[in-house]
Amino acid sequence: MRNIRGVVAGLAVLVLLAGCSLPRGAAIQSEILSEETRETPSFQLVQITRDMTPVLAKWPVTGWHGRYHWFGTSRGPDSSVIRTGDAVDIVIWDSQDNSLLNAAGSKSTVIPTMQVSSSGTIFMPYVGEVPIRGMTASSARKRLQDRLEPIAPSAQVQISVTPGRNNAVDLISGMSAPGRYTLENRDTKILSIIAQGGGISSGLRNPLVRLQRGGNSYETRFSSLLAEPARNVRLLGGDQISVVEDDRSFNVLGAAGSQQVMYFEKEQMTAMEALSAMGGLESSRANPKGVLILREYKASDLKPGNAGPDMQQVVFSIDLTSADGLFAARQFEINPNDTLLATESPIRSVQTVFGLIGSLIGLTAQTNNL
Repeated sequence: MRNIRGVVAGLAVLVLLAGCSLPRGAAIQSEILSEETRETPSFQLVQITRDMTPVLAKWPVTGWHGRYHWFGTSRGPDSSVIRTGDAVDIVIWDSQDNSLLNAAGSKSTVIPTMQVSSSGTIFMPYVGEVPIRGMTASSARKRLQDRLEPIAPSAQVQISVTPGRNNAVDLISGMSAPGRYTLENRDTKILSIIAQGGGISSGLRNPLVRLQRGGNSYETRFSSLLAEPARNVRLLGGDQISVVEDDRSFNVLGAAGSQQVMYFEKEQMTAMEALSAMGGLESSRANPKGVLILREYKASDLKPGNAGPDMQQVVFSIDLTSADGLFAARQFEINPNDTLLATESPIRSVQTVFGLIGSLIGLTAQTNNL
């Protein structure tokens, strides 16, 4: 019987000695940050506070260009503009007798339908080539009337414009029915064309709308396009539209609700939003004082002082047990390719050791009853 008690006591001592080497699901904060105290640390440690978040917001952005480029609040001109290939019908009214423009006994002349040339002009008798591309119909009418003034001072011009064959856009991908779609009028918006294309494909995660125009590329989240009417821009002939997945992501590790690659649910995500998206922290394991964000910068991003990081590898630390840390987490933005690590509480290991000792004590009690 004494031998059994001795074995149990010996096991308890071994458990205490080996407590620090017990298997864990995540690293302890002190283990990761211990290197920062060395003479030549390999990373920079930054404590995220409310005072620091405005400074950190000015640091270089990693993982992407920082913000999607769209058209802002400008939707283009209120009136339709004339483009190459449009058909232009003109009637000239002149009340003068012996007018050069009108036939005898007539007060008006109908000019045969003309198409706007590749150089953006139309031909007018007695005037020559007149550039009107990019102008509204009313602006083009005034220009034509001014050009006619030397030969017909009292002439008045009536103009109407019909969109030409170039008045079409291409839906490239990400919609149920991609293809070329003619714009019904010059006030057609991007959401209308996406609807004509059958809407966004249901299998796309976090759809991102891309518009190619004149050699430039514009992007916006589809959710933002729906939520903000100012982003529903007017389309121009020749626009190309595609819808792809927003593939920006960050990694989640440690004592978190989930350990996986998380994709951005919106254009910008704060640390608090990232914590919510990953299911929060495991209350029985996580150390709320040790939420870490690991980020890598380019060598060109390094700047002295608070203008940028001092080292390429930076560990940002958030203490969620204080009001300052909680508010800072709502302001600090996560970047694509960041790693969010929820460290494990050191109390967890102690609890495990005491749990094992408790089991051994129970075993001892059972032996005493033998």
